[in-house]
Amino acid sequence: MATYKDYYQIMGVARDASQDEIKRAYRRLARKFHPDVSKEANAEEKFKEVQEANEVLKDPQRRAAYDQLGSNWRAGQEFRPPPDWGRDFEFSASSFGGGAHINDGDFSDFFASLFGQRSPFGQPFSGRSGPGGGGRARAFAAAGEDHVAKIQIDLEDAFNGGAHTLELKAPQLGDDGRVVVHPRTLKVTIPAGVIEGQRIRLAGQGSPGVGGGPAGDLYLEIGFRPHRLFTADGRDITLTLPIAPWEAALGATVQTPTLAGPVDLRIPPNAKAGQKMRLKGRGLPGPSAGDQYVVLKIVLPPADTPRAKELYEQMQRELPFDPRAE
Repeated sequence: MATYKDYYQIMGVARDASQDEIKRAYRRLARKFHPDVSKEANAEEKFKEVQEANEVLKDPQRRAAYDQLGSNWRAGQEFRPPPDWGRDFEFSASSFGGGAHINDGDFSDFFASLFGQRSPFGQPFSGRSGPGGGGRARAFAAAGEDHVAKIQIDLEDAFNGGAHTLELKAPQLGDDGRVVVHPRTLKVTIPAGVIEGQRIRLAGQGSPGVGGGPAGDLYLEIGFRPHRLFTADGRDITLTLPIAPWEAALGATVQTPTLAGPVDLRIPPNAKAGQKMRLKGRGLPGPSAGDQYVVLKIVLPPADTPRAKELYEQMQRELPFDPRAE
């Protein structure tokens, strides 16, 4: 597990420092700890720490994401990114995936967990990567930069589709050189059958163009909130279904939840724990609808009454059953 790094403490600046203050602090510390000239103890290690801190704090968008972790962490404290890390942050495409060109081995495990290649902010973006639209610039005019945001929706929203109102956090530099996060509210139509990782393009919702050039686009990358019943894998849905021992032994028809509503599922006699059953076409809709897989979980009733104990003792005497026979 990574240990938390306080990049402001490493740089010796306040959390509300301007970008110019961070730049000056980096220059001073880089000179102080550069291994080729420094006589300080552990100069090389400190120089790497300063480089890492600057890599985050010099970029207003990366800095804003780091700031959302809050100031209650202590340097050296064990750290794991929160489950919703990176959600609802709107980044320019050139900063989103900015970790993709960085070798994770160059920096600490803490940095890699936040901005490395396997983090939400480290995935490369395949759209236009900067002002001018990747070559769409023309004389005195340039297309605006594309933006990207990762959002989370409920599985029911992915199944049904429909209109939704989203609030994104858009980091920007204020006039005083300090990072400000502005909320941005958007009305979005989620297509039915959208899957995790899919991107929805909102034309003209990125950065404004220059010199009359067209605005960039905004790409919303879909993630699913944890669901109390279902998990998703592409268009397929999985549900763990508790059943009673007699339902497993004798067979039964039990009501089973699906995203479209409950259906009757036939449990065959002598069903086993962990057995997987398929409800064809009951997953997320699409050109080829996904399936729902039902994993059986046998739940034993507690022996918490004299009658319940008596029944268990009767089974113990009369059933020739050895669960460890194999």
